Amino acid sequence: MGLLARYTDTIDLPTGWSWLSNGWTLLILALLLAIEVVADKVPVVDHVNDVVQTVVRPTAGGLAFGAGSSSETVTVSDPGSFFGSHQWVPIAAGVVIALVVHGVKAASRPVVNTTTAGFGAPVASTAEDIGSVLMSVLAILLPILVLVGLLFLVFAGVWVVRRRRRRKVLSGSGTRQLFD
Repeated sequence: MGLLARYTDTIDLPTGWSWLSNGWTLLILALLLAIEVVADKVPVVDHVNDVVQTVVRPTAGGLAFGAGSSSETVTVSDPGSFFGSHQWVPIAAGVVIALVVHGVKAASRPVVNTTTAGFGAPVASTAEDIGSVLMSVLAILLPILVLVGLLFLVFAGVWVVRRRRRRKVLSGSGTRQLFD
């Protein structure tokens, strides 16, 4: 959002969030992104990174969601008016959404690392990176497509769970299925 606000006319950030398009902020975020991308590709380091990111990712999600929803304040000088105006709702929603996504990632990554002896970490991380970039751009440019993407992810998750259960039942009964 900061890059789009700084270099294009696509986004106009509310006054209270203009610091997101500051050059220093963008530089710091770029450095943190580089660290995140590299750390997430290394099997043991990714777990340590996930522990640290348990605080960082929900905070960033709340900030991004709040800025994108035109909440006008990041500094709460009058808590009564802040909560009364419901400006906290998009920030809280962003925190919860980011925390759920982080929880799924943090829970699934050890399984990927264990089942692939660490070789799956870079592949899973790259797929997550691509998905994150696509969903972020869609959320900014065509928000309705994010809902379609989320529905697709839920459908894919249900399909994977059902397929695993079916395989487990078939392997337990000694029956082999020729076509999945």
